[in-house]
Amino acid sequence: MRAHDRLAVQSRVVLRLGQMLLASGASAFRVKDTMRMLAKAVGIEEHHAQVTYTEIVATAYANGTFRTELAENRVMGVNADRIDRLNNYVRSIRGTSVLVEDVERHLDEIEKVKPLYGWLQNALASGLACAAFSFLNKGGWVECLVVAVAAFAGQWVRRQLLHRRMNHFGVWMASGAVAALIYIGAVAAAQTWLHLEPTHQAGFISAMLFLVPGFPLVTGIIDLVRHDFQGGIARLVYVALLVISAGMAVWIVSATFQWSVTPNLVYELPVLVLYLLRILASFVASFGFAMLFNSPYKVCAAAAVIGATVNVGRLALQDELELPVQAAVGLAALAAGLLAAEIARRTRFSRVTLSVPAVVIMIPGVPLYRSLAYLNDGETALAFGSIFTVLFSITAIGVGLAVSRMLTDRTWLVEPQLALPRVGQQD
Repeated sequence: MRAHDRLAVQSRVVLRLGQMLLASGASAFRVKDTMRMLAKAVGIEEHHAQVTYTEIVATAYANGTFRTELAENRVMGVNADRIDRLNNYVRSIRGTSVLVEDVERHLDEIEKVKPLYGWLQNALASGLACAAFSFLNKGGWVECLVVAVAAFAGQWVRRQLLHRRMNHFGVWMASGAVAALIYIGAVAAAQTWLHLEPTHQAGFISAMLFLVPGFPLVTGIIDLVRHDFQGGIARLVYVALLVISAGMAVWIVSATFQWSVTPNLVYELPVLVLYLLRILASFVASFGFAMLFNSPYKVCAAAAVIGATVNVGRLALQDELELPVQAAVGLAALAAGLLAAEIARRTRFSRVTLSVPAVVIMIPGVPLYRSLAYLNDGETALAFGSIFTVLFSITAIGVGLAVSRMLTDRTWLVEPQLALPRVGQQD
């Protein structure tokens, strides 16, 4: 086989790996680093890739020639299990030489693995996670119960539409509207027939927190920290558009039914009971979101332990020491990153699949969607107050995770010097 024909086969299998990682939600840094490791294993001398959220442009160099290929990705989802499987396979062949045919066979096997959870488990995870979120956002038992039902139905709708490859922005709007309508209908019926007090209206925003695109948000921040600006900015734009789509559903439904988004009820519990319930709620929320990301139960449990630890610590810093919200969130994200790094070092789990579910529960989703409703209602002061709280909190999460990576991974602290090899001919 001629040199450029052999390089074509090698380059194609590396590009396939990159496509699978990108479609699973991996960051641009992870895609490029894993492709580079596989390229070395199949005999490519140098491999360089430019990765955005929807495209990969890769150039492979070997035997005095090079080949440039482009691949487009239209599947924007999250599959943490596939990310770990691909990472573990490539790391298992690191420093060795493998045949392209063997790599293709392993990629085929990984690609054939079906989602770990069916629609029922998936929807239950959403309902329980959002109910736990509702409690952490000072919702009472009524809010938590109704949120669980509404989020269950909303996630079921989202899953059905996504499996039919519907447009994501329409999916987010439709799912948000379904969850909001079910919450409003259930609470309104309880107020009418059970004479429930009218203090449970604002909880319906918690029913849509399963729509917070936490995984692309965190990986987008990671890309920016790694100077992968094209990938990071594209992810964050995608996140912003999804939030706006769901926010439109919040506004339309709340405006149609003249439903309040301002909280009216704050529970009071003994301190010990409160913190025990916060630990449980944080564990359930992190576990549920890890399931939505298609992580195995062991990864879900590890991520949930991290989430329960750092989130309760964050709340304690805010409530007991009166630390500013952004400072508490940043320290908690730093702790989550360090704990994820330690667990990843001892297991075959990746840092991102451990840290993202743990920090997602610290994203202020309620102020995020509430700010959009305030803005559409003309209450600009309340809207901008909520928006700035959200932006500073998200920034703090990014800073905390970035610092944790710099402390535990030298490649994040010192940029490697990359040089292009000389080539004799162009393919």
